[in-house]
Amino acid sequence: MSELVLALVGPTASGKTEVAVSLAEKFGAEIVCTDSMTVYRGMDVGTAKPSTADRARARHHLLDVADPGETFSVARCQRLARAAFEEIRARGAVPLVVGGSGLYFRAAVDDLLFPPTDPAVRARIESEDNESLAARLKREDPDAAAFIDPANRRRVVRALEVIDLTGRPFSSFRDAWGRYTPAIVAGLAPPLRELDHRIELRLRGMLEEGLREEVRALIQGGHRDALTSSQAIPYRQAVDLVEDRLTTDQFLEQAARATRRLARRQLSWFRRDPRVRWFDTDQSERAGAEVGAYYSERMKEGR
Repeated sequence: MSELVLALVGPTASGKTEVAVSLAEKFGAEIVCTDSMTVYRGMDVGTAKPSTADRARARHHLLDVADPGETFSVARCQRLARAAFEEIRARGAVPLVVGGSGLYFRAAVDDLLFPPTDPAVRARIESEDNESLAARLKREDPDAAAFIDPANRRRVVRALEVIDLTGRPFSSFRDAWGRYTPAIVAGLAPPLRELDHRIELRLRGMLEEGLREEVRALIQGGHRDALTSSQAIPYRQAVDLVEDRLTTDQFLEQAARATRRLARRQLSWFRRDPRVRWFDTDQSERAGAEVGAYYSERMKEGR
């Protein structure tokens, strides 16, 4: 991916949406969202999805492309993002990748390979005992056997599934993870105390904006299981709220705690990316100006 890609990353509630829209207007960019939850239709309030006004100011991609509960893989994210890049460039615009889901971000901007899966092949492999599986992995892909814990049956099965389906060692797919394309990436990381405060304010705002009603509608639409998955913050907690297992204060406490943990995992992921230039300002307007100056400087260097 040698063509220009701008990117804005950071943890949830760091202010990416507001900054991204202002940057898109400044640079004639279109926003490609790499978030694992905003892809779902009808999940708007609880994902802090860009508003109608935001979308009127800048074109957004990869929003509302799947139904709640529908499987949405990182490989599918990669395909849709690459297609969006082509459409954006065909219009003479620049892709601005924005998101907090680190895996989706890297899938969009880097040349990662995602091996196929096949339920029948996996079922056949799973019929073997752990000792046989570990021995086979050591024989067929010793490099993978060196970094996969033989007690981690799920990963051993996946490695053997990939070998059977592709004819390639599972370890060969790891190489791309250490290679980074030359995207221009800025990261927003407000001080943790400020970030935690923003998380609490946003959760309260979600209740005011109709999170309860959104969750009730999704449950009535048959999507309760999708809302209670481990990654569906704050929907999982909101289901307990609307079903009277949590009070409002308990919802806010539990959802804030889960969101804080998520934000720190996101920060940890992105801090490993050597391309990210971090901006720790706690004011969105100033952050937009500083990131914009950074983009301009880097784009001039690339000429």
